[in-house]
Amino acid sequence: MRRPEREPTGLAVRVDSGLAALVPDPARPGGRILLLDGVEQSYVDVTDPTYLHFDYVRRMASVIDTATPAGAPLRALHLGAGGLTLPRFVAATRPGSTQRVVDRDAELVELVRRALPAPAGDPTIVIADARAAVESASDAGFDLVLGDVYRAARMPGHVATAQFAAQVARVLRPDGLFVVNLTDLPPLAFSRTQVATLRHVFADVCLIADRRMVRGRQHGNVVLAAARRAGRLPVDRLAARAARDPVPGRVLHGADLAAFAAGARPSFDPPA
Repeated sequence: MRRPEREPTGLAVRVDSGLAALVPDPARPGGRILLLDGVEQSYVDVTDPTYLHFDYVRRMASVIDTATPAGAPLRALHLGAGGLTLPRFVAATRPGSTQRVVDRDAELVELVRRALPAPAGDPTIVIADARAAVESASDAGFDLVLGDVYRAARMPGHVATAQFAAQVARVLRPDGLFVVNLTDLPPLAFSRTQVATLRHVFADVCLIADRRMVRGRQHGNVVLAAARRAGRLPVDRLAARAARDPVPGRVLHGADLAAFAAGARPSFDPPA
């Protein structure tokens, strides 16, 4: 989501995606904001990896917190590096986790690794295309796949299709979870298509977003969670967590989600 632009007064580097900068947050001593062309992309608190500044990141983390045993190590695949916010969170809350982070922008990854402390557990970072990395991964190798992939402020089409979702399902363990962040604006046509796409592949899907966004009153971020097994998602706990968030959210599931996506069709790869 495009957020208010800031002047890149911190460490700034020209990367593949644009001009990246890390600037301090004047309101929080440990806070560091990753900007790309002046737009906020990631937020890291270098003293507290469990502090999650952006609402969509808290919603992604809420799926991890409510759908996996507290403190249990996870095998996680992160598609999109950013400031390594969620790898830091997983490492802090699930010690012993094995994490792989994939991003195609080597210069951006190098900036983050040089300027910020490394996450605990030293996750493996791979410079590669997200879809290629998933397609080359072994079957049933991950408990969790987290998708936050953007190119020019848009989710690339090749990671938004049913064929890609099927590859994600393949690399997940039977009880594994796929959690993806996307951005949209009224009337949320892209979100509806993505719901239909994930429902085409996964047995259990839910949507988490700001209540105002669900009502079609603003643009912003939508988080989708999907599981291979029906009934896998802890919808009631996710809804309770969303309601308590500083930016109150709503969870759509079952009949509500079907109504939201009514008329939308899954997205597929173009014919070869």
